[in-house]
Amino acid sequence: MYELDKFMMELERKNPAQPEFIQAAKEVIETVIDFVNENPRYVNGKILERITEPDRVFSFKVEWEDDNGDIQINKGYRVQFNNAIGPYKGGLRFHPNVTLGTLKFLGFEQMFKNSLTTLPMGGSKGGSDFNPKGKSESEILRFCRSFMTELQKYIGPETDVPAGDIGVGGREIGYMYGQYKRIRNENTGVLTGKGINWGGSLVRPEATGFGSVYYANEMLKVQNDTFKGKRVSVSGFGNVSWGVCIKATELGAKVVTISGPDGYILDENGVGTQEKWDYLLDLRASNNDVVAPYAEMFGAKFFPGKKPWEVKVDMAFPCAIQNELDEKDANALIANGCKYVVETSNMGCAADAVTVFHNAKILFAPGKAANAGGVATSGLEMTQNSMKLSWTKEEVDARLKQIMVAIHEAGLKYGKRDDGYIDYVKGSNIAGFKKVADAMLDLGY
Repeated sequence: MYELDKFMMELERKNPAQPEFIQAAKEVIETVIDFVNENPRYVNGKILERITEPDRVFSFKVEWEDDNGDIQINKGYRVQFNNAIGPYKGGLRFHPNVTLGTLKFLGFEQMFKNSLTTLPMGGSKGGSDFNPKGKSESEILRFCRSFMTELQKYIGPETDVPAGDIGVGGREIGYMYGQYKRIRNENTGVLTGKGINWGGSLVRPEATGFGSVYYANEMLKVQNDTFKGKRVSVSGFGNVSWGVCIKATELGAKVVTISGPDGYILDENGVGTQEKWDYLLDLRASNNDVVAPYAEMFGAKFFPGKKPWEVKVDMAFPCAIQNELDEKDANALIANGCKYVVETSNMGCAADAVTVFHNAKILFAPGKAANAGGVATSGLEMTQNSMKLSWTKEEVDARLKQIMVAIHEAGLKYGKRDDGYIDYVKGSNIAGFKKVADAMLDLGY
């Protein structure tokens, strides 16, 4: 039988100075441990010990030349966490704060997220401490080529299929895919998030946001509620936020906030128009990682250095980065009448914030469930690549919606409490864990 404190103490000893990974692991273990203890085959098979240890971790040096002719050196990583149910699958993150602990947390979460999608994909994550901000096109190209020269040794269409993440968009995927083809002399679906005219899937850029809204819509249905007339707060202003804003607006909500590193925008006229998002996407494309100019352009209010969780809303969608919403923010949302929180960034809510939501019986959707639409559509891209087909936008969107409905149903099945409250964290963790654990045992792992 497992004891939570004893297990976590040993996990921390084996993974020192990796707080994000420990946070992610504890959030899963504390919700599945009773389920595990009720199933002797999981205990006897030491599934918890095995599922919290990556299959393998690769680290490598990335040397590249800047525009001044100077050699720069970055660290590159790939964490292949678990492939019991399919090839490793997970994004690449280019950001100066990338560490091994960050990628282990993301790979661990990815394993369960991919399990929930119903698609045959394992979990992995990778990236580098390279910062694309302020770099020229030529510098980004040279870095991507050097990074892929090392990464290509460990990936393949039936082995490990990376995608984009923070700092890695269509441009970076293109440069890396070109280098992979150059070295391996093969045209395969080894990366997802590719351009539409060279193997990509329609709906992929907005899929994470769309999927999160589809999941939230199922939450609302269970409560005999709808998006119509809802005030919605969103953080971030990239593709994920864009998808949420567009789809929530289509379903009748009004998205009133977006945010960046410099603060947040309050737009009482609503953010979810194509004109406004075209402007924001142009801002990001210019490496201008701020939202303040939006206020002047569209007559909105800008709050420098602040987060959008102080605004009175019915629903909140954290879409930026891990631990962006803390206990103080959670209490502010509740005080302002928020009833639903849909974690659309990876572990966007700190553990104490999630506790606040659960204690107040606010319906909370965890990221591994709510934001699975991105990787689900990457899985659909893999399918199209393997069949040498291209589906229409309507076909991809319909499949995405079907997957998100199934993910919600899995969380509902294992998360409904006797008092009627739905603990989507526990439900999603058990559903994702069970599929991976059963596969490990079936395969004799």
